[in-house]
Amino acid sequence: MPPAAKAAARPKFLRQYELIERVRAYDPSADEELLNRAYVYAVRMHGAQTRASGDPYFAHPIEVAGILTEYRLDTASIVTALLHDIIEDTSVTREEIADLFGEEVAELVEGVTKLSKLELAAEHTRQAENLRKFILAISKDVRVLMVKLADRLHNMRTLGFISKPAKRERIARETLDIYAPLARNIGCHRICTELEELAFEHLNPVARHALQRRLEAMRADQGQAVEQVSGEITRLLEAENIPARVFGREKHPFSIWRKLQRKSIGFSQMSDIYAFRVIVDSEEDCYRALGLIHRHWPCVPERFKDFISTPKRNNYRSLHTTVIGPKGMRIEMQIRTELMDRIAEDGVAAHWRYKNQSYGFDREAMEADGGRDPLANLRQLVQVLEHGGDAEDLVEHAKMEMFLDQVFVFTPKGKLISLPRGAMPLDFAYAVHTNVGDTTVGAKINGELKPLRSQLQNGDVVEIIRGPKPAVPPDWRSLTITGRARSAIRRHIRQSEKEEFLRVGVSAMDQAFVRVGKTRSGVLLKPALERFAVPTEDELFDAIGRGRITPADVLEVLFPGLGESEKAAVTARRRIENGKEARLYVTGDLASGTSLHFGPCCNPLPGDRIVGISVGPKTVDVHTIDCPTLEKYDDRQDLWRDLHWTLDAERNTVSRTRLRATILNAPGVLGEVCTVIGDAGGNIVNLRMHHRQDDRFDVDFDLDVKDAKHATNIVAALRANPSVETVERAKG
Repeated sequence: MPPAAKAAARPKFLRQYELIERVRAYDPSADEELLNRAYVYAVRMHGAQTRASGDPYFAHPIEVAGILTEYRLDTASIVTALLHDIIEDTSVTREEIADLFGEEVAELVEGVTKLSKLELAAEHTRQAENLRKFILAISKDVRVLMVKLADRLHNMRTLGFISKPAKRERIARETLDIYAPLARNIGCHRICTELEELAFEHLNPVARHALQRRLEAMRADQGQAVEQVSGEITRLLEAENIPARVFGREKHPFSIWRKLQRKSIGFSQMSDIYAFRVIVDSEEDCYRALGLIHRHWPCVPERFKDFISTPKRNNYRSLHTTVIGPKGMRIEMQIRTELMDRIAEDGVAAHWRYKNQSYGFDREAMEADGGRDPLANLRQLVQVLEHGGDAEDLVEHAKMEMFLDQVFVFTPKGKLISLPRGAMPLDFAYAVHTNVGDTTVGAKINGELKPLRSQLQNGDVVEIIRGPKPAVPPDWRSLTITGRARSAIRRHIRQSEKEEFLRVGVSAMDQAFVRVGKTRSGVLLKPALERFAVPTEDELFDAIGRGRITPADVLEVLFPGLGESEKAAVTARRRIENGKEARLYVTGDLASGTSLHFGPCCNPLPGDRIVGISVGPKTVDVHTIDCPTLEKYDDRQDLWRDLHWTLDAERNTVSRTRLRATILNAPGVLGEVCTVIGDAGGNIVNLRMHHRQDDRFDVDFDLDVKDAKHATNIVAALRANPSVETVERAKG
């Protein structure tokens, strides 16, 4: 960003009296003297420190406090925002904060303070320790999370001032993976949406710009129709004496991008770019409005959801329906009360209010409104922490527990259990109780025996069939997606896996030696044992096999004089090949010495859900779980093997995949599409055109990609391009 632009973009920060006035506007009992002291103290202690933008550093905590006033948080939260970086960035101690501002503020500041800078991409152990501390803090007091989210929001608003692209990408990725889901989890839709859009802008600016262009074109084309529909809905409700506010809302670019990734559709096929929100006075009016709308326009089957009677886990309540409106237009509607709308936007922050001559979080009002403890889901992560596990486990468990998309299923006695979408019977069993999960031997869904790999659907009644004692096979990990289930399973099988990880670690280390032209024989590993604080060589190889230590780290200790080319050779991504060495990348229900072959019918990528088919005494074919080839083995369950990718596969490999696209037949279009693939990080190794017509043609792209997520991002980027009609990963 040029200096002039930076200067123009620098944010102004709230003056002392402005901040006080904001707080007093919603909390007349606010302790002005405490707020004034905190403001002055933050300015004095941060002193001459500056931010990447050139602004004084104290502008940041002041702006974080300003964001929290928009959510009407209490005085202690505002003071915490002003002081949240004091311990980390100055010489001030927790004890000094407690003496000056009280124990409540000291506890909140300590909860927000990071052990050190969060390094998502590289410092896995450090990130896990920060996440561990953070989750334990927010599980006790939601205000810690609110301050942290406001802190991240302001940092994202000013992310463009950071000069290093890699650092910007790391922070944006962390925001998308951790902080936006946290905001969504406690219902803070406004914060979540802004965090997602800001992160998307830095992670994939090309795709975001393409989607914005398409939205602008659609706005110009359909803007008038949106106004007409809003007016017609309003008139319909007024005629039946149902007072309502009706307005159209446009889907955000990142929300569209996420749907393009999840669904096999292009932009032009999306029917919910525009939706209408109907805000009424009471819960009764919600159902009256719904009935009236359904009588007036035909509803689309299976597109009605009642989140009033069954709220989402983040306390979101609303009626959702889709109808065929004027001129055959599909209209999505959300019907809710003013309070439901406020909770949908601000989540837990909607329940701060003045009560009994004090200002604070009104839990009774939240429960009376049909809400549940906003931190109940996050407290489940404390159980994951107690079970231990490595850094990657912890981070992945946290992400999965924070997903909003969910299914509601029931126990045979009618108890409601909410789980992430895609959950399977073992996830359900462990959600009921750890002992239930450990002793599971089968499951009935709606009264029928079903495989443990069956995905649960809304309304399913699940009965777990239990055995007499715990029996947890290693392949169960591929039959779960929740952190609670996976951590419990991992606790049981950690010891039984040690031999496999040891073998993988030895093989990975030997490959690393070969890459730098050396051999392991005769090399003393003692310096590496001392450097990584492991007692034996077996422990070192086990840690390498589990991904906690990389072969490159070990070589750096053993051979400090390695040249840049040799270092690059060690850290370069490896191609996954068929044969026995594929066991470095795939593990699960496999006998020792098994040779693996990856099905050319589906080209499995790290990150895909995979399954093995035993085709010989020690030969297994690997397929994606949705590969058409698997149909012919439906009646041979004895041949099926549950498999999953190793950490090494997901971090350090490159794989081949094929995308099949239909694109417009016009000058420059093929080059444009190739550019989109290149910008998304895909390497085109071959392309073939076929079924050429006057206006369009089909083309197959063979690409080298990092993993399934990378391939999905490329597909979504192509779907966002107006010259691409359809695009899919080729299978079968």
